Amino acid sequence: MNTYRKNLAPDGLKTRRQLRAAGLRPGGHGPVAQIRYWRHGWRHAYLYDTQLALPVRPMTPGRWRAHEAMMRARRTCPTCRQDRGYCIPISLGTCPDCATT
Repeated sequence: MNTYRKNLAPDGLKTRRQLRAAGLRPGGHGPVAQIRYWRHGWRHAYLYDTQLALPVRPMTPGRWRAHEAMMRARRTCPTCRQDRGYCIPISLGTCPDCATT
């Protein structure tokens, strides 16, 4: 696996985030190279070949239902059982109203 410095990778290689922004996904193949950079210690980011990347799968109705159920569970306070309209803070474990009482 080749290793490149930041901003010096060839044009045909992208990170997962860059692939997603282009509407692509790795498509089952592994990384072909990596970028190594310093940020409070050595870090790395894997690079994928854009020629092997596939288009992002579209959201099906079943996936949308599953996503909505997941988000509804994150918005529902376990104490008062109300949908608060925002994600419940993990640090509190309940909505701020229930945490203060």
